[in-house]
Amino acid sequence: ASIFNVSAMSFGSLSGNAIQALNKGAKQGGFYHNTGEGSVSPYHLKHGGDLVWQIGTGYFGCRDESGKFSDDLFAKTATKDNVKMIEIKLSQGAKPGHGGILPADKNTIEIAEIRAVKPGTRVDSPPAHKAFKTPLAMMLFIQKLRDLSGGKPVGFKLSVGRKSEFVAICKAMVETNIKPDFITVDGGEGGTGAAPLEYSNSVGMPLVEALVFIRDVLVGFDLKKDIKIIASGKVFTGFHLVRNLALGADVCNSARGMMVALGCVQSLVCNSNECPTGIATQDPTLEAGLVVGDKASRIARYQKETVRACMDLIASAGLRDPRQINRTHIHRRVSQTEIKRYDEIYPELTDGELLTENYPTRFEHEMKESSAECFMPNQ
Repeated sequence: ASIFNVSAMSFGSLSGNAIQALNKGAKQGGFYHNTGEGSVSPYHLKHGGDLVWQIGTGYFGCRDESGKFSDDLFAKTATKDNVKMIEIKLSQGAKPGHGGILPADKNTIEIAEIRAVKPGTRVDSPPAHKAFKTPLAMMLFIQKLRDLSGGKPVGFKLSVGRKSEFVAICKAMVETNIKPDFITVDGGEGGTGAAPLEYSNSVGMPLVEALVFIRDVLVGFDLKKDIKIIASGKVFTGFHLVRNLALGADVCNSARGMMVALGCVQSLVCNSNECPTGIATQDPTLEAGLVVGDKASRIARYQKETVRACMDLIASAGLRDPRQINRTHIHRRVSQTEIKRYDEIYPELTDGELLTENYPTRFEHEMKESSAECFMPNQ
């Protein structure tokens, strides 16, 4: 996979033409396209770009009539050639801990068929998953999706809130020896046109601190060697890629940058069905203004030039490979008179350090209050 890819944006939130342009651009540029939780639509499949199928709490596209996860419907889509990876969405940076709502008047016959719901009805995405309730059960669900998809990579996406919850997940990985293939870390600065402002502005750990924490905990439990980290959250420049790679990411996703390349003018009417650029609308008149071929080329060029800028910066540091960059290469001002390297600000752990009794005291609270048997302490 490329180090820079299209982040999650669902059909329904975006128009069919917008989805086509993103996927065609991904095909042209050789990078992947995350579907968002709205399931895999014909618009995702038309141009043959690689897909990461995101499974949210509503299980759209893989749910039975009662809204529960359906093995058969999941396997039917997960085994499609274009679907390369499966991503379980625990939470997203724009609205962590908050489910989405598909209003009845926007739930068209087409969208309802793709999401496996009844048309013309209000459909809620619950805040939490029903297919699993504990970290141990979550690991079994990951293995189940891996088996049903024919062995395709399975991971999960989260916006970090209470740190002990992620430590609990890592303890479950160690106990079951079941590990995700990747973890997408979504920063609290992530955006959407469909979230309460209090959530967008104030909830979720910022990407830099979240990325450092996830990386360090995985290393501390001796898990990082088997798990790739994907960084997401206001990633749209070459330096953003460099910074995230230095902090421990293997790959970066972008929604905001790809939206601007697609033609977004930030008119802030995403939820009104009146997007003037034809991106965030289901109005066929407005959608017709988005020319798929033209926008696909813009997406591909933007991705290519951003990666080029990233590689220029890496080469300027005397490095030959993006995997060589680390926390020693980035500096940050910490006061009016002092700058520090990232490795001084965020000291790294050694492999397996959290599996010993002599782990750093900064992890004391999270280690003591976390358990593989529950997400929340005293649950």
